[in-house]
Amino acid sequence: MPNHPAKHLPKQVSTQVPNQVSEQAPKPAITQVTIGEAARLTGLSAKMIRHYEASGLLPDTCRSESGYRWYNERQLELLGLIRQARKLGFSLVQIQSLLSLWQNPDRSSREVKMLAEHHLAEIDDRISELSQMRQQLKQLADCCNGDDNAQCAILDGLAAVSAVTK
Repeated sequence: MPNHPAKHLPKQVSTQVPNQVSEQAPKPAITQVTIGEAARLTGLSAKMIRHYEASGLLPDTCRSESGYRWYNERQLELLGLIRQARKLGFSLVQIQSLLSLWQNPDRSSREVKMLAEHHLAEIDDRISELSQMRQQLKQLADCCNGDDNAQCAILDGLAAVSAVTK
């Protein structure tokens, strides 16, 4: 069973007495919660939850007679995993792959690691690009007097760079 990414349990939980034999208390059963409660529990906005549902990352939810969405424990786990993956910068396509792997009991951790390592390489590339951008901008800023003069080394440098890239 995957780790439970939801940080808090909703108010609608049934408490169970811990088993005397085991060291951990059994997980309380979560009843269905509204989208507002799901948002609070997962740290996502209701708008993002609806977006993940519309994009297919989250299976359709049960609806009340009046059309309100109801989320169960499994859906809260999915939302927690989605949130954590987004915080790590995974794209929606990559998250779909992660969710497929997470839900497949026959998966190999090799597949998950390959996906994570590919994402790490993308992050390293972005860090390198950002570092180069920072270095260029710092050079431009260091050349600027920053006074009342209309002459600006930053604007001159940007114009020179844009003329070269045309």
